[in-house]
Amino acid sequence: MSVQKWIVRVHKWIALIVGLQIVLWIAGGFVMSAIPIEIVRGEHKIAQHEVEPFDVEGLLSLSEATTAAEVSIVKSAALGEMLGLPVWRIIRQDDGLAIVDARNGAILSPIDESTARVIAERDFSGSADIQSAEYVESPPTEYNKSGPVWRVQFNDDDKTTIYIDPSTGEVTARRSETWRLFDFFWKLHVMDYDDGADFNHPLLITAAGMAIFVSMSGFILLIIKMRRSLALWRSNRKKVAPADA
Repeated sequence: MSVQKWIVRVHKWIALIVGLQIVLWIAGGFVMSAIPIEIVRGEHKIAQHEVEPFDVEGLLSLSEATTAAEVSIVKSAALGEMLGLPVWRIIRQDDGLAIVDARNGAILSPIDESTARVIAERDFSGSADIQSAEYVESPPTEYNKSGPVWRVQFNDDDKTTIYIDPSTGEVTARRSETWRLFDFFWKLHVMDYDDGADFNHPLLITAAGMAIFVSMSGFILLIIKMRRSLALWRSNRKKVAPADA
């Protein structure tokens, strides 16, 4: 078997194997480039709130806050805000977090359902209402983090879902049907059909190598065919030239 026939045969079989994946790569690239990443992340639906500065006079000191939280050893602490109110965020020695109302020492963590709903409504700029709020110990793969977490879903057309960390009261993820569509094509693109987090695995590397071989071998075969076509054209031209004379 000649080298050319060998290349043609291998080229056809590998192209047959990776052809569908190449189509999926192209389709995934199209979807991921056509949808702005800001929309995928849900940034266009984040409500903007200006944090009003507050006077520290009359607020609890760190010592008073740790006493209220019954924390004796502190790794770090910061005075911040939650829902526009001043709070102390205190990280204990075991890395646990306590949120203390800096006005009266009330313990706000872990947050309850009503607080999670208020946080979600305050974060969401759309006009839809909350459809459900659920405390989830083992979140779905779309969350990409471990639980527990509050999952608040709105009844808008894009099925916006906001995930809130119960220990910090912070929004940790925003998901929607647009995000899920993007994630679906991303998983096909990187060939990681679990959570889409691994794009250095052997399957993807092998498929990419095979695709490169198909492209290069196809280019070589094209050059060979073009050279033969050119040679045939020149031969026919030489045959026709004496007759014209």
